[in-house]
Amino acid sequence: MEGGGGAPLEVLREERPCGHGVPPSPEASSVKGSTWGLFFTGVVGGALLAVYAVATPFITPAFRKICLPFVPATAKQTENVVKMLRHRRGPLVDIGSGDGRIVIAAAKEGFTAVGYELNPWLVWYSRYKAWREGVHGSATFYISDLWKVTFSQYSNVVVFGVPQMMPQLEKKLELELEEDARVIACRFPFPHWTPDHIAGDGVDTVWAYDVGTFRGREKRP
Repeated sequence: MEGGGGAPLEVLREERPCGHGVPPSPEASSVKGSTWGLFFTGVVGGALLAVYAVATPFITPAFRKICLPFVPATAKQTENVVKMLRHRRGPLVDIGSGDGRIVIAAAKEGFTAVGYELNPWLVWYSRYKAWREGVHGSATFYISDLWKVTFSQYSNVVVFGVPQMMPQLEKKLELELEEDARVIACRFPFPHWTPDHIAGDGVDTVWAYDVGTFRGREKRP
């Protein structure tokens, strides 16, 4: 039986709402894309800034006239330094103190010990280690360039240097240290001084120089 007077099924299907609403305009899509773009740019920019902040203190020394990279002291080196400090008294300084292990070891031996380090991250880490080891009262760390520090108040000086800096540092210490001071060099000896004591071998070698000894010799030009 025909009839019913209704529209054909095909027409009803065409007129039925699709249920997805009005398609977004090109302007709305553009705003949404811009928001995500800004968000992504901010995340990437923040990450790069964080990497730069962390890496810069480690990279910067490479652009200095004399590069003094951070190479941690070995356990044997630390042991040899402590051996050279036996029966010694007076304050101690570690020039280029790195992660603070020499200063902390000296503090445990009863020294009032100070470390100078240019890298702020290593200084903060050293302070934390000193607190954790219970010697923060006698182990102090400063962010400073060694060439801007006067070492005359120290009786014991520990140096982790590189060959390029040793001649200049040798002259600086000759001028500043008192007669009873001792200088302990690790990894590389001083070029003109003759050591009074040597401990260890290979990379763990340390050389001890007494100021009274090398000042008694003829001054070099």
